[in-house]
Order: sequence, then structure tokens, then C-alpha cells
Amino acid sequence: MASNIVRLAGRRVCKLPQRALTTSAVRNDVIPREIVLDDATRERNHPRIGKRDVVGYGMNGSDCYLDEPMFPFPAIRFKESTPEILALKEKEKGDWKNLTIDEKKALYRSNFCQTYPEMNSNTGEWKALVAGLLLMLSATGWMYIWLKKYVYPPLPRTISEEWKEAQLRRMVIQRQGAVQGVSSKFDYEKNEWK
Repeated sequence: MASNIVRLAGRRVCKLPQRALTTSAVRNDVIPREIVLDDATRERNHPRIGKRDVVGYGMNGSDCYLDEPMFPFPAIRFKESTPEILALKEKEKGDWKNLTIDEKKALYRSNFCQTYPEMNSNTGEWKALVAGLLLMLSATGWMYIWLKKYVYPPLPRTISEEWKEAQLRRMVIQRQGAVQGVSSKFDYEKNEWK
């Protein structure tokens, strides 16, 4: 497999200067249309893809199948070639008007798992994300309640409303902030707030 790739890459690199300098099309008879691997090479280099055909470079050069709109042509076919698929491939070499819609769909599904609308449709993943978010929020709430009840010390007595009212009375009696503070808002003659 490595020697095949090096050989193909060498052919393409040799064509690069010709492509850069000419305006005519490059001859395609030198570059093979399909990558053909013998069984020994396939079993050595591609043990996980089984009998599926390697048909291109794919997304990053690896021999994996991935439905991705940004890389519409995966490196391998979706399904292995069965006798029914092989018969349809022979029939497809002729006139496509002779193929039924079901046969065209079977050919498409042998190459690809999903169509573009299926790839771009909503997957419902947002539901799992919202459920996870709500689960984390509820766990955080229960943890806060547990911390408040068992870990944090009780609030000091200076937080109570009675303490705050008594402190305000002491501040008024001591005339604290007579110019702009609390005492400036208290009327000492009428003994009430202004």
C-alpha cells in the first residue's frame, strides 16, 4: 500500500510543473481512476474496513468513512460490495433511464450512509445538552442547600432585624453623621424621621 501511494504521489508531483505552466488539460490516462488493492495489501493495511472499496483520499488521508458536508467524498464506500450491488454497478454503466428509483437509491446507499438533508437535519442533541445543564444546576442547588445547613456556621446575631434597629437607634442617639449621615435625616424636636 505504501509503495502504491508513493507511486501515485510521484506521478502527481511530476504533473505539478506541467499543470503550473500549461493551459491545456493534463492527460488522465497516466493517473488511475480507481485505487485497486490486492487482498494481501488490503488485509495488511486496512484490517478494519473489510471488503469495502477504497475510492479516494477522504478527509485527511485516512481510510475511514465519515458523513461530513465539508468533505462530501469519504475515502471508502459505506457498504461492502455484495453480488446485488455488483449487478447494479454493471447496470449503472449503461443508460441510467433503465434504472428504477429503488435501484438508484440502493446504489447511492451502497456508497453513502446519509444524504445532505439527512446530514444537515436536527439530531435532537440539544435535548441532551439541556438535560445535562438542568441536572448540573439541580446538583449545584442541592449542594448549596447541604453546605448552608451542615457546613457554614450560623449567621451572627448582628444580622438580625432587631440588632439593626437597635444599632440605628444608638447612631441617632449619639448623633453620628449629623451633617450628611443618619442623624441628618432624623428630626430631634419631633422625635421622628424627616
